Amino acid sequence: MRLETGPRFPEDRGGVAVLGAGTIARTAHLPAYDQYGVGVVGVWSRTPATTEGLGRRVYASAEELLADPEVRFVDLATGPEGRLEWIEKAVEAGKHVLAQKPLTLARADLDRLPAVLARAEAAGVRVAVNHNGRWAPPWRATTLLLRDGAVGEVTGVTHLHDKPLPPLAGTPFDDVPHMLLTDYLLHWVDITRTWLADGGAGPVTWVQAFDSRVPGQPGEARNPWSATLSLGTGAGATATLRITGSNVASEPGCPFWVHGTTGTIRGSVLLDSDRVEVDDGTTRTGVPLTGAWFVDGFAAAMGELMCAVAEDREPENSATDAARSVALVLAARDSADAGGALVRVDA
Repeated sequence: MRLETGPRFPEDRGGVAVLGAGTIARTAHLPAYDQYGVGVVGVWSRTPATTEGLGRRVYASAEELLADPEVRFVDLATGPEGRLEWIEKAVEAGKHVLAQKPLTLARADLDRLPAVLARAEAAGVRVAVNHNGRWAPPWRATTLLLRDGAVGEVTGVTHLHDKPLPPLAGTPFDDVPHMLLTDYLLHWVDITRTWLADGGAGPVTWVQAFDSRVPGQPGEARNPWSATLSLGTGAGATATLRITGSNVASEPGCPFWVHGTTGTIRGSVLLDSDRVEVDDGTTRTGVPLTGAWFVDGFAAAMGELMCAVAEDREPENSATDAARSVALVLAARDSADAGGALVRVDA
């Protein structure tokens, strides 16, 4: 069993400019583009020091970048605050946009988004979101298996976080309320929502979430280090995502299970734990994997946007689709604020 989980590109993969040159752009976006021959025209950052040593053209301003006729795609790698305004500016300049996730953490922006995307459609440009986790090889393989009906109808999805947390204390994450639920777990929420839908369980209709500090958590770490997020659909399928702290593990990873009416998919992602197998009740079949989330997933997110433009269709990671995942993490934030109350969401 071999699945095509890697990045896919059209013949012309040039004309990219990166707006924002923070850590993730320098360590993941640009290396991914280099690895897959994506033509990067240049970069701009509000902090000039972050562009030093990149070996690329550095624009004097964002306006110069957006006005460059060689730029067809803007990789918008800024923080979530003001992201919708940047998307609007790029659309007005006639550029396709790949926006960093989260698309936004403001409900008001979600309300404004349809009008922005309507203007993008009128301008003939596409707007996608860098949900690169969708192309992490184990997750992408699982998506393709579910679309092929490998385990029947999905009844449940479970994710565990069996690894240390990344550095959080003293970072901008300190200022994001319920950060694990609203930002860190967004990739997991996004892929879980996708699996439930692709597996025939339908859209998520309710969310319930808790977070808390844990024993041993440093005092300077302002956000809780434990979070449990549950989702459910109208068909009765459920999902649970669980982080129990910055965990100690000799073989760290993020294991997951997708249970269906005719079988189970088991796997893990990150930190050399990548694996996937399908269990039909009598036989367990491993799925060969190549590549890794970092950096293949980042290349694939841009590749999907480029293919969508070349094929005149909506990308899988469209802003419209990404907004549904944002709505779920905002509902999780509301649930945690209310002590874990169940929050209904529009299907």
